[in-house]
Amino acid sequence: MTSIGILGTGRVGSGLARTLATAGHQITLGHRQPPQETPAADETGAVPEMRHADQRTTAATTDIVINATPGDTALERLSALHTELAGKILIDISNATLHTPDGLPSDLCYPGSSLAERLQRALPATRVVKTLNTMLFPVMTAPAELSTPPTVYLSGDDADAKAITAGLLADLGWKPEWIEDLGDITTARATEALVLLVPHVLRRHGFRPFAVSLAR
Repeated sequence: MTSIGILGTGRVGSGLARTLATAGHQITLGHRQPPQETPAADETGAVPEMRHADQRTTAATTDIVINATPGDTALERLSALHTELAGKILIDISNATLHTPDGLPSDLCYPGSSLAERLQRALPATRVVKTLNTMLFPVMTAPAELSTPPTVYLSGDDADAKAITAGLLADLGWKPEWIEDLGDITTARATEALVLLVPHVLRRHGFRPFAVSLAR
């Protein structure tokens, strides 16, 4: 059982929390403010056991931290937690983008770089891994429901951190052959740029789960 903190309690963070808790991990959901709520039931009606705390406490008391907060404000938010995140794995699944009035991505906040690279630079004592940022959120926890085998990408400087992250991806339903290790953290700028496909796909086809995948 791994102690995992998830920063962000929206659809993305909550979905990951339920699935990883069901897989047997000890989950803490990190809220912006000290929470006064209970976990939501999963599809079977059961309520996976998990803790709720503020984000600083969550980062301080767990071994692996997943960033599921908005990417355009994540760098400042997580940089402020440098002490709590030191020595830990930070799995960044967000995309730092500017948005159009309809709320969809319009451009990158860090062209020529990436949020993951900025986080690794700001948090040198933390092992940053980028993943799960090239798909609509339902695919993160149910990849097998797509008709075509999807791909999930890994970027990071630490091989052990990426191997541990791959293990968590397996708990989310990702098969080993669907996981593509791209290399060091600088490769995250490629996957983060893929988010610019999303608004065009959604406007043409509606909100249907999809992933940006490799076909061989």
